[in-house]
Amino acid sequence: FVARTSTCGELRSAHAGRTVTLCGWIQYQRQGLFLVLRDFQGLTQIIIPQDEAHSHVKKLLASAPVESVVRVTGIVSLRPPGQENPKMPTGDIEVKVETAELLNSCKKLPFEIKDFVKKSEALRMQYRYLDLRSFQLQYNLRLRSQIVMKMREYLCHLHGFVDVETPTLFKRTPGGAKEFLVPSREPGKFYSLPQSPQQFKQLLMVGGLDRYFQVARCYRDEGSRPDRQPEFTQLDVEMSFVDQGGIQRLIEGLLQYCWPEEKGPITTPFPSMTYEEALADYGTDKPDTRFGMKIMDVSDFSRSLGIPFVQNALGYLHGTVKTICIPQGMRYLKNKDIESLKEIARSQFNQEIVDVVCKPDGSLKSLLTRFIGQEQQSELIQVLKMQVDDVVLLAAGEHKQVCSALGSLRLESANLLEAAGLVLRDPTAFHFLWVVDFPLFLPKEENPTELESAHHPFTAPHPSDMDLLYSDPAKVRSQHYDLVLNGNEIGGGSIRIHNAELQRFVLEKVLKEDSEVLSHLLEALEFGAPPHGGIALGLDRLISLIIGTPSIRDVIAFPKSFRGRDLMGNAPDYVTPEELEPYHIQVSWPVAEAEAKKN
Repeated sequence: FVARTSTCGELRSAHAGRTVTLCGWIQYQRQGLFLVLRDFQGLTQIIIPQDEAHSHVKKLLASAPVESVVRVTGIVSLRPPGQENPKMPTGDIEVKVETAELLNSCKKLPFEIKDFVKKSEALRMQYRYLDLRSFQLQYNLRLRSQIVMKMREYLCHLHGFVDVETPTLFKRTPGGAKEFLVPSREPGKFYSLPQSPQQFKQLLMVGGLDRYFQVARCYRDEGSRPDRQPEFTQLDVEMSFVDQGGIQRLIEGLLQYCWPEEKGPITTPFPSMTYEEALADYGTDKPDTRFGMKIMDVSDFSRSLGIPFVQNALGYLHGTVKTICIPQGMRYLKNKDIESLKEIARSQFNQEIVDVVCKPDGSLKSLLTRFIGQEQQSELIQVLKMQVDDVVLLAAGEHKQVCSALGSLRLESANLLEAAGLVLRDPTAFHFLWVVDFPLFLPKEENPTELESAHHPFTAPHPSDMDLLYSDPAKVRSQHYDLVLNGNEIGGGSIRIHNAELQRFVLEKVLKEDSEVLSHLLEALEFGAPPHGGIALGLDRLISLIIGTPSIRDVIAFPKSFRGRDLMGNAPDYVTPEELEPYHIQVSWPVAEAEAKKN
């Protein structure tokens, strides 16, 4: 289709003697003797002719700035013996140019197009089209494309799914994340950008499509949150006549099918644990199971110690005493590190932490030694399974608060140990985990006497807990399941409520929501809705974990900044009062005054 015979990454010694035409960017040029030409596939060394007959070619190529776009035609030659470059796939050959054309010159660059050159993220995002020329971003986006294509193959060709596009302009959904509003020409009426195609995919099941998927654009107005994007992509899946195990098997097969070969195979089925187990053992509903340091419950043993603050904590409802052990902590961590861990627990969780150190002579160094004798200290070492130089962090208080605090300290301790040179988490390992049996409802932060959906209001209750829904809804488990990879939630789904009466009860009686907003869905459920369930995988997060990038912005072609801004196009931007008039909107704060100050 194009005006070239070959790419810059495909020529080998077998092509010697062939006349080729290459197009690309000048990556490097040396003293008018040769240059390196780059395109999407790789690099080729180009020899600039030095004879008088080709002086115009030499002048053009020697004077063209780096990153200019050229087309060259020449003969493939073997490099002289000893000048081969084994680091380049095309390192055995070079192209001796006969004709050249400057397709576009490049002005002075804001930064060098080299992966090893450090540049600020703000500058990279301002000139994203230049940043995209780097090998790393090219690799990221091409691998993303390959993975998504394999997902489509698996769902469409192997399992009969239908790819359906759902509307982007819709209406507000109760509960869940905050949605972006879009004004309409009807006074006072607004669209919402959907945070997921949740209602539409359920309606597709009512419509009898049976198996739906979509690579869906979703939107959440979450403000400034690190490593989150206001617009993101998810693989959205819904099936009729399915249970939780069926969805899980489908997704395990999908990930095996689309998994890049170079990352090694993944084994299925993935392990599973309940929400309560995850919280008790890891202090979080998204455990990183690549390393140990699990939370240990020492409540029963602690009762006999007679330590005042411990006895006080155990006297409360849901009172507990738990620990984590930092292996070889004294060898790798400084005192200031341990103090910083205690400060994290204090400031973020309002939780006091006591550290216990096992000294080389087998005795303990801790505040606890004020309250317990030598014999009890020896028992404590046995209960905690402490070795010399281990550091134990102990917390006493309310179960959930203690677990959450220790879960956070477990991850922060791992960061400190790895910064000091101890490898705990294999960066090439991929540990998948299903977390199941979440609570259906949680107390509202602003008013704990009221309940809100733990995930969304369409999640079905656990069959064993149906009676509790009407008597004690706070204790009801849900048929929700999360997929976790290396401590990151990469997907979540549930079996849905397919009964209109049950859905209305959850909305009106439990959540105290106006069910009129969802009248279309409630009515649809009355027309023979099949049992159904689904899941959504966060593509940006999944692919960034597969590649090992520090941020999801590295796998998105044109991401937003930390504050949700497009630094390249300067969006969002102001609009004039005249443009707002058809939408019956006036900006109440003094935009004109702010603009005047800025200028």
